[in-house]
Amino acid sequence: MGNVKLAAARWSRLIPIVFITYSLAYLDRANYGFGAAAGMAKDLHITAGISSLLGALFFLGYFFFQIPGAHYAESKSAKKLVFWSLILWGALASATGMVTNIKWLIVIRFMLGVVESAVMPAMLVFLSHWFTKQERSRANTFLILGNPVTVLWMSIVSGYLLHSFGWRWMFIIEGVPAIIWAFIWWKLVNDEPKDAKWLTDSEKRAIDEQLRKEQSGLKEVKNYREAFQSRKVIILSAQYFFWSIGVYGFVMWLPSIIKAAPNMNIVSTGWLSSVPYVLAVILMLVASYFSDKLLNRKGFVWPFLLVGAIAFYASYLIGTSNFWLSFTLLVIAGGMMYAPYGPFFAIIPEILPRNVSGGAMALINSMGALGSFVGAYIVGYLNDVTGGFGASYIFMAGSLLLSAVLTMMVGSAPKRVFNETTRVGVNER
Repeated sequence: MGNVKLAAARWSRLIPIVFITYSLAYLDRANYGFGAAAGMAKDLHITAGISSLLGALFFLGYFFFQIPGAHYAESKSAKKLVFWSLILWGALASATGMVTNIKWLIVIRFMLGVVESAVMPAMLVFLSHWFTKQERSRANTFLILGNPVTVLWMSIVSGYLLHSFGWRWMFIIEGVPAIIWAFIWWKLVNDEPKDAKWLTDSEKRAIDEQLRKEQSGLKEVKNYREAFQSRKVIILSAQYFFWSIGVYGFVMWLPSIIKAAPNMNIVSTGWLSSVPYVLAVILMLVASYFSDKLLNRKGFVWPFLLVGAIAFYASYLIGTSNFWLSFTLLVIAGGMMYAPYGPFFAIIPEILPRNVSGGAMALINSMGALGSFVGAYIVGYLNDVTGGFGASYIFMAGSLLLSAVLTMMVGSAPKRVFNETTRVGVNER
């Protein structure tokens, strides 16, 4: 019974905090698409090609500092790293609304990516210190839910802010909450259970004991180099690269795709852009619940990506002949792309020990950032060159299909069976 009480305390105390933190991070990267669609490009004389480069520069900065961030979070403090990241990215996000030329915008977009690069791996490391294997997919999902939920409400709020105040004030207003939240984060979180005053000593020991038992069944990996040479890590890195092409091409350009429809204003665009993320939230919760219940990760990743690829391609085939049917298929594609995040990020801590799992997750996430750069840039480039969205639909659909195939190639982690008397974990091959 003590374990049930402990679990309730962790979920109610920590999950809302990590959810809000990642929500604020995602707000400041996703609102660029709205700014670009609502007059930013016109005011700063930015062409479609340069606009997609600016959108993609975030991910280039995001790419370079993933592994150092994860290493610092694991060896030093995720709490401290996230605190300073919140302050800096809030300031940079607000500064986006003050720029008067492209050069400063280039610098800000790149630096915003650098600052936010540490957040995702740091938060995954943080959660791995607090939640067990049977809980990790759900814990990861509640973290990453900050992504679609933020885009959902941000799409609506940004539409109204743009309509009432313009793109500059939208960026300024939406950057401030991250700075305020940094101090709330610092006050409420601890890096590990042993530091938490809101847990009893027996609760602290119970968490530590369970996490140590899980680690005891994993093969020793001495350093990052050995971990990065793992076949599974290489495949998962490639998989996440192609998956992210689809996701961020979709996120960055969905507002522009919808706004191109006849008689579509920016407020209506905001409401319609939020719909795929409603489906995403539902599917993420369902997938993570059953993934933890069945302790199956791979089986809750590739089917969603495959359906997403098919929906993207079907939306392309329909094209502009039937906007609402094409839009419905885009909604399905968006929901399917987001559904597998929780199970996906639960894979690495189950196949690699704690000393290298954070770095491996950072490597995979950095390849996702590179895929995001490619997706945001090439989708914009294709839209500019072809004068439509058809070619980019095929590009995103193909990327998702390839990511589904790569997921199928990843072997399953060995199952752990716990003897109810000794509570000692045994590998089942």
